[in-house]
Amino acid sequence: MEHAPTTTPFRTHVVPEGHMPAEWAAHQRTWMAFPPPNATFGPGGSPSLDRARAAWSKVARTIARYEPVTVIADPRDTDAARRWLGEGITVAEIPLDDAWLRDSGPTFTQGRDGSIAAVDWIFNGWGAQSWAAWGKDRHVARAVSLAGGAPIRPSSLVNEGGGFHVDGEGTVLLTETVQLDPGRNPGATKESVEAEIHAALGTSKAIWLPRGLTRDYEDFGTRGHVDIVAAFAGPGTVLLHRQDDPSHPDYEVYQELHPILACGTDAQGRPLRVIDVPAPTVIKDDEGFVDWSYINHYVANDVVVLCSFDDPNDTIAAGILERAYPGRAVELVDARDIFAFGGGIHCITQQQPAAAGTGGLAE
Repeated sequence: MEHAPTTTPFRTHVVPEGHMPAEWAAHQRTWMAFPPPNATFGPGGSPSLDRARAAWSKVARTIARYEPVTVIADPRDTDAARRWLGEGITVAEIPLDDAWLRDSGPTFTQGRDGSIAAVDWIFNGWGAQSWAAWGKDRHVARAVSLAGGAPIRPSSLVNEGGGFHVDGEGTVLLTETVQLDPGRNPGATKESVEAEIHAALGTSKAIWLPRGLTRDYEDFGTRGHVDIVAAFAGPGTVLLHRQDDPSHPDYEVYQELHPILACGTDAQGRPLRVIDVPAPTVIKDDEGFVDWSYINHYVANDVVVLCSFDDPNDTIAAGILERAYPGRAVELVDARDIFAFGGGIHCITQQQPAAAGTGGLAE
């Protein structure tokens, strides 16, 4: 088992070479990964692995109606990936341990000249967790960057794409329990993390939340990824997961996070407008209190791909997101199996922005 670095030699006072565009900016394509046989999904041929592959493939096919999609697959799984995904989706052969590409993949940025580059964070299995394997996944970001034709910019920060969210205008959302996690960045401070984040993403202001959703701190969680609890939906606008049932521990999480965001300002000095998104009405599954969340959606060209749970609040959430992202279709995709494996639709997708002048058109 590999271990997290023992020091955090982050950069300071570095002038950013570019910035991470907001997710709603034009995309060249979406990247995903095909679930391999492993401890999370089950062995080859198992019903659980088939469930994962069906759920991931449904998301890929939905996005592919709006923009190009490339799904990376472990060499042993490329034929299976093509069968599950069908026509119109590119399959690229890259060794994999797992299929959460938001976290193991690169973060694409856009330079001042409009060109695209890719940040290669250090990936160590969500803080060197005992159940995680990352011998292959720690190389995935570099491989995807090369396949996507984007120059690589290595970062000294242990980080995952689900651990931050940007507005594309200088502001980034972070959680203390991820960025300051001793299993990720021992000895880190808010100041040292911000210096590295700002240098890598071209941001200038970080809004820190103390924690994420409760279930994310159980054995197979990420220790508080922000993209399941809060996300930018436009300049000065933040979507926030609201749990209305006082018996659910995330009720207290909402009570803590809402005033932080409601009193916050973005990098441009604008007061934040907080839009509450009610959680699904279901509060428990066989494992305990659920972390089902509509915040973990994905914004692609002309569409919002929204987690659904066969729940009365699916329709309410769809209406909220239609108003938050005017001009985009909202496509509901059942995400219960994805959440059962440990994440949501945002966790399994990664956008590659369009280079300036391409308009996000298919190649």
